[in-house]
Amino acid sequence: MKYIKDENKGRIVRRLKLIEGQVRGLQRMVERGIYCIDVITQTSAVKQGLSNVEDLLLENHLSGCILEQVKSGQTKKAKEEILKVYKLKRK
Repeated sequence: MKYIKDENKGRIVRRLKLIEGQVRGLQRMVERGIYCIDVITQTSAVKQGLSNVEDLLLENHLSGCILEQVKSGQTKKAKEEILKVYKLKRK
């Protein structure tokens, strides 16, 4: 079973590369002593980017792995995974 669909993998990797660049930029900002509010603004952008990646991964999981589990009669496992992801997203 493939875990991340090929059509989603490229989108997710692109977003992660953007986030990687943002984090490097944050490091440089801190090293240069940039005003705290400006750094916090950028950390918020990174958090939003990670949240978007999580959304893509969740969509991929629900439309792929969970759907396959339900189709194959593994409803208990599907339910447990849905609840696990829900709890993780609430944190």
